Amino acid sequence: MNRPVTSGPATPAVWRNPWHFLAFGFGSGTLPKAPGTWGSLVALPFVPLWHLLPDWGYWLLLVALMIFGFWLCGRVADDMGVHDHEGIVWDEMVGIWITFWMAPAGWAWWLVGFAVFRFMDILKPWPISWLDRHVQGGVGIMIDDVLAGVFAWAVMQGLGWSWAHIGTLS
Repeated sequence: MNRPVTSGPATPAVWRNPWHFLAFGFGSGTLPKAPGTWGSLVALPFVPLWHLLPDWGYWLLLVALMIFGFWLCGRVADDMGVHDHEGIVWDEMVGIWITFWMAPAGWAWWLVGFAVFRFMDILKPWPISWLDRHVQGGVGIMIDDVLAGVFAWAVMQGLGWSWAHIGTLS
């Protein structure tokens, strides 16, 4: 069933229901302007924790968080009776975590990764835009941000490689 994407006030369930609270990025999705940006910012403090894991552990965590997100976002959207409420930001959180897998450390890289992810999430280059329009349910809510994270991850890896090798280009 095609239900509308909606904006507007979040229901009080965000504060009462733990699934809604998670899907709304610990409440960040209730903020009136740019909830996806706020959700991405809320996800950033987790990055140093995830970086304590070996690369394969971080990757496994990403897979688990993504699969959980398919279920979580679908359930909350069904509870709310809409396809993709803009306050559901778990997808942005997972997207930003993907962006920083194996990324260089440092606050400057955080700024770059954040900007690149938000750019990809807002621009939605093909095939992200096509999937965003055609895939429904929890997977549909998550897939555009997962792919925006993958695209941003690729940019970050390219920038990191270039930065590491810039001295050897002379």
